[in-house]
Amino acid sequence: MKIYNSLTRKKEEFVPLEAGKVKMYACGITVSGEAHIGHAFQALIYDVFRKFLEKQGYEVTYARNYTDVDDKIIAKSHETGIPADRYAAMMIEKIDADMARAHIGEPTVWLKATENIGNIIDFIAALIEKGHAYAAENGDVYFDVDSYPAYGGLSGRDKEDMLDGVRVDNDECKKNAYDFALWKAAKEGEISWDSPWGKGRPGWHIECSAMNRAAFGDQIDIHGGGRDLIFPHHENEIAQTEALTGKRFAKYWTHNGLIKINGQKMSKSLGNVLLLSDILDKYSDEALKFALLSMNYRGDINVTDALFPEAEGHLVRFYTLIGKAEKAFPDEEGMYPAIDKQFDEAMSDDFNTALALSALFGYFKEISRLLQENDPAARKMVNQIRETYGLLGLFYRDADEYLSKYAPKEEDVPAEVKAIAEERFQARKNKDWAKSDELREQLRSLGYSVKDSKEGYEIIKN
Repeated sequence: MKIYNSLTRKKEEFVPLEAGKVKMYACGITVSGEAHIGHAFQALIYDVFRKFLEKQGYEVTYARNYTDVDDKIIAKSHETGIPADRYAAMMIEKIDADMARAHIGEPTVWLKATENIGNIIDFIAALIEKGHAYAAENGDVYFDVDSYPAYGGLSGRDKEDMLDGVRVDNDECKKNAYDFALWKAAKEGEISWDSPWGKGRPGWHIECSAMNRAAFGDQIDIHGGGRDLIFPHHENEIAQTEALTGKRFAKYWTHNGLIKINGQKMSKSLGNVLLLSDILDKYSDEALKFALLSMNYRGDINVTDALFPEAEGHLVRFYTLIGKAEKAFPDEEGMYPAIDKQFDEAMSDDFNTALALSALFGYFKEISRLLQENDPAARKMVNQIRETYGLLGLFYRDADEYLSKYAPKEEDVPAEVKAIAEERFQARKNKDWAKSDELREQLRSLGYSVKDSKEGYEIIKN
């Protein structure tokens, strides 16, 4: 089994620190707002990692954190008038509910920054004692980047460019502008805790290092998160943890790609943040997972208007065949091990869910053929697909239940849309591609798209 290691920038054979056991930590959500599609993508990826490692026989302890105190949460507290701790608790409850709706598994261990203040303070005090951190006169505490010569190894940055894109404040309190905060002195009206340096709260980066160490000790096998965390967050985690322990912190660093919305970076400033709850109000959790896992986890995902409707369309066709096979051969309990073997081969190559899912199209084409021949092997393939791809959170529903809820109903499509779709179909038959493209855009403007196939076309509501 191979995993791409962001630290070495290559795929490496996976060999855990302790035979048969895996310690995995993934940076979770800063709870300043509701869960969006990017949060769901990252949580889904590491849930899949954990489940596949367990399928391979490893005993996995998977820890995930909530950052429940930081600048954004404090700003939301001031904006809403809700105390920061209560606001964070409200958001965690909402996020947990949305992740449960998405059927994304929970970690083995949940960690929260506010429940680890003592561990954080002890960690900082030890760094000061070792000469890797210093307290400023204003009550802040900073990590001394110059004290850790290997800084920049994960991101490939040097000191000349490491400030690029990173907010720098309180320069007058630091030895160097690139030193980062471990403890922030409390400001008027902010949530705070007592410490040897006065009232304050932890910096963002120190939280994960301290929680990691509290949960696992000095070293872990896999550390993960979104690619946007490589610098400065994960770079700083490595520096402060390895400066304290003198040991390699994580053996494998893994990072998932980012989300784009119709080609643009997803951000609040652009007003294009796609909330998880809004997606689940329109599509099945399986369509969400099928869409996100159909691409390599390390690449960015471009969420177009057609992404989820097309994923739902594939699942409708798959579930239709599943239902037919289960009704045709209700007592067949046999399996089709070749499917499971091919799945394991794909996933053993750096969790290649895209390759694993692409195989489904061939499997269901074969199932369709076997059904036409009244061959019970169709049901065996369905049995295996349900068991194997259940690891990705797919095909766990009753087929009729799924289809009744998510299959498009002919009467729901307006007559105008049907007419344009048929006109486009005829234009394609006549090889009038310009007219076909024009009509496709008309459909898009009405909130629909079409999925072409050898048999004809399918109208999909966006």
